[in-house]
Amino acid sequence: MQAAEKISITMTSEQLRAVRESVAAGEYASTSEVLRDAVRLWQRRRREDAERLDAIRARIRRSLDDPRPSLTLEQVDAHLEELFAEAEKDFRRA
Repeated sequence: MQAAEKISITMTSEQLRAVRESVAAGEYASTSEVLRDAVRLWQRRRREDAERLDAIRARIRRSLDDPRPSLTLEQVDAHLEELFAEAEKDFRRA
Protein backbone atom coordinates (compact mmCIF):
# COMPACT_ATOMS: atom_id res chain seq x y z
CA MET A 1 0.00 0.00 0.00
CA GLN A 2 1.22 3.48 -0.81
CA ALA A 3 2.16 5.92 1.92
CA ALA A 4 -0.94 7.59 3.31
CA GLU A 5 -1.43 11.31 3.69
CA LYS A 6 -3.69 12.91 6.22
CA ILE A 7 -6.30 15.34 4.90
CA SER A 8 -9.21 17.26 6.33
CA ILE A 9 -12.66 17.04 4.75
CA THR A 10 -16.00 18.67 5.37
CA MET A 11 -19.11 16.49 5.46
CA THR A 12 -22.72 17.02 6.31
CA SER A 13 -23.85 15.69 9.67
CA GLU A 14 -25.90 13.06 7.84
CA GLN A 15 -22.86 11.85 5.89
CA LEU A 16 -20.72 11.73 9.02
CA ARG A 17 -23.43 9.85 10.88
CA ALA A 18 -23.60 7.25 8.09
CA VAL A 19 -19.81 6.83 8.17
CA ARG A 20 -19.74 6.44 11.94
CA GLU A 21 -22.66 3.99 11.88
CA SER A 22 -20.81 1.81 9.37
CA VAL A 23 -17.75 1.77 11.60
CA ALA A 24 -19.83 1.08 14.72
CA ALA A 25 -21.60 -1.79 12.93
CA GLY A 26 -18.23 -3.36 12.15
CA GLU A 27 -18.54 -2.87 8.41
CA TYR A 28 -15.29 -0.92 8.45
CA ALA A 29 -12.43 -0.71 10.93
CA SER A 30 -12.20 3.09 10.81
CA THR A 31 -13.62 6.21 9.24
CA SER A 32 -10.51 6.38 7.08
CA GLU A 33 -11.28 2.92 5.73
CA VAL A 34 -14.82 4.04 4.83
CA LEU A 35 -13.48 7.03 2.93
CA ARG A 36 -10.77 5.02 1.16
CA ASP A 37 -13.46 2.58 0.02
CA ALA A 38 -15.62 5.48 -1.17
CA VAL A 39 -12.71 6.89 -3.16
CA ARG A 40 -11.99 3.45 -4.70
CA LEU A 41 -15.64 3.17 -5.76
CA TRP A 42 -15.54 6.71 -7.17
CA GLN A 43 -12.36 5.89 -9.11
CA ARG A 44 -13.89 2.68 -10.47
CA ARG A 45 -17.06 4.51 -11.52
CA ARG A 46 -15.01 7.18 -13.31
CA ARG A 47 -12.97 4.48 -15.07
CA GLU A 48 -16.13 2.59 -16.08
CA ASP A 49 -17.78 5.82 -17.27
CA ALA A 50 -14.71 6.60 -19.38
CA GLU A 51 -14.75 3.08 -20.84
CA ARG A 52 -18.46 3.39 -21.68
CA LEU A 53 -17.85 6.76 -23.29
CA ASP A 54 -14.97 5.31 -25.32
CA ALA A 55 -17.23 2.45 -26.45
CA ILE A 56 -19.97 4.90 -27.46
CA ARG A 57 -17.47 7.02 -29.37
CA ALA A 58 -16.16 3.91 -31.13
CA ARG A 59 -19.70 2.89 -32.12
CA ILE A 60 -20.41 6.37 -33.43
CA ARG A 61 -17.14 6.34 -35.37
CA ARG A 62 -17.94 2.91 -36.87
CA SER A 63 -21.40 4.14 -37.78
CA LEU A 64 -20.07 7.28 -39.44
CA ASP A 65 -17.42 5.27 -41.29
CA ASP A 66 -19.93 2.60 -42.42
CA PRO A 67 -20.25 2.81 -46.21
CA ARG A 68 -23.74 1.30 -46.22
CA PRO A 69 -26.58 3.71 -46.87
CA SER A 70 -28.27 5.29 -43.89
CA LEU A 71 -31.80 4.35 -42.92
CA THR A 72 -34.64 6.63 -43.85
CA LEU A 73 -36.88 8.08 -41.18
CA GLU A 74 -39.67 5.80 -42.39
CA GLN A 75 -37.45 2.74 -41.97
CA VAL A 76 -36.49 3.78 -38.45
CA ASP A 77 -40.14 4.42 -37.54
CA ALA A 78 -41.19 1.03 -38.91
CA HIS A 79 -38.44 -0.74 -36.98
CA LEU A 80 -39.32 1.07 -33.75
CA GLU A 81 -43.00 0.20 -34.21
CA GLU A 82 -42.02 -3.47 -34.54
CA LEU A 83 -39.90 -3.30 -31.41
CA PHE A 84 -42.66 -1.60 -29.42
CA ALA A 85 -45.23 -4.13 -30.63
CA GLU A 86 -42.98 -7.02 -29.55
CA ALA A 87 -42.34 -5.40 -26.19
CA GLU A 88 -46.08 -4.86 -25.67
CA LYS A 89 -46.79 -8.53 -26.48
CA ASP A 90 -44.08 -9.64 -24.04
CA PHE A 91 -45.46 -7.30 -21.37
CA ARG A 92 -49.01 -8.64 -21.79
CA ARG A 93 -47.76 -12.25 -21.54
CA ALA A 94 -45.89 -11.54 -18.31
